[in-house]
Amino acid sequence: MAAGFKSEHSFVNLVSLILVMVLLSEHGALLGLADETGNLDVESEFCNNDLTTFLPPPYGNLSNVRCQLVWNTFILRYSQSRDHVVTFVLSALYTTGWVGIGFSKDGMMPGANAMVGWISKTGHARIKQYHLKGYKRSEVIPGKGFLNFTSIPPVVVLDGANIYLAFQLQFASAIKRQPTLLAYSSKYPVNHELSVHDDKLSMVIDYSTAALPVTASVDHSQMKRSHGILGILGWGLFLPIGAMVARFMKQKEPLWFYLHTIIQFISFFVVVSGVVVGQALYNSIHADVSAHRGIGYFALTLCILQVIAFFIRPDKESKFRRLWRTYHGFVGVLALLFGSVNIVYGIQIGSAGTAWKIGYGFLLGTLLIVAAILQVLSMMRSSEHKVQSPASQINGL
Repeated sequence: MAAGFKSEHSFVNLVSLILVMVLLSEHGALLGLADETGNLDVESEFCNNDLTTFLPPPYGNLSNVRCQLVWNTFILRYSQSRDHVVTFVLSALYTTGWVGIGFSKDGMMPGANAMVGWISKTGHARIKQYHLKGYKRSEVIPGKGFLNFTSIPPVVVLDGANIYLAFQLQFASAIKRQPTLLAYSSKYPVNHELSVHDDKLSMVIDYSTAALPVTASVDHSQMKRSHGILGILGWGLFLPIGAMVARFMKQKEPLWFYLHTIIQFISFFVVVSGVVVGQALYNSIHADVSAHRGIGYFALTLCILQVIAFFIRPDKESKFRRLWRTYHGFVGVLALLFGSVNIVYGIQIGSAGTAWKIGYGFLLGTLLIVAAILQVLSMMRSSEHKVQSPASQINGL
């Protein structure tokens, strides 16, 4: 028994060492990626186009204009006057569909107001304000919103391969860090009703800064996808599989223990990576997702407690072993429950779309069916052992 315990302890130390090495290398890679992203410069020639040849004043001859390549081919020019009037000129590569820019309180779509422009199939330029009440198509209301326009009418122009949306807003005070939404779709609006966007981005822009060189911004949509994928893999796949191994493979001693340990350590690494990406995303857009963050950090705390409990587990002969096993199982189930709830909630508030809902629903349903089948098989084996045990005693007599 002592030799088995030592072997098991050595295995744990080896796994822990590998995990620490992987975490350190991943942390270094993330730091390197952030440094590379922060120092990536884009040539300023994108902002050197002469707008006076196709945009009417004041859009074509802005003073103290700041210009940034904010996302993909989206170039944002803006100028803020002393009386808090901000002039915006958004341009992007255009073929069909619509292009939009919105302003939000928290970086999220509900409650935001947007300006959307497009060139119709007949060649007519269209630009309109939309109030984004929610994520549903029916909640994107054309011609409504709370943007305070000046007397200068908004315009939309197609110049070469680029579309230009220009408008002017009056603010009560100077705007500084403003959560800004960008989106586009390749499908034309029908009766001014927008089709679902092909892609979108939420970012925070400091409109009070001095003129800046064109710099690349972090693609928050990719960060959201990475956060979601890591969350589903960690909470929705690896952790449940590791738990099922511990519950239904106890007869395969000591294989179940090694599999359970490896899978759960990998799961913990994936979960921590997802939290790191989520925190970086929050630091970038400051989205008002306090409930999602609270549930996530609570579930992560439960995972950390599980890891601590793993290292301080009592020996099999200890009188505290049964108590530890009950605690370990209860906290594990609680972590899985909160993790699953947070996945569903994250998909909803992140406007991830139907594909994410179907994908996670299919994964969760598959795991529940497999767990139910394994539970039935386990109960059948248990009943067989109970039947065989009295028979063996009779034969022994």
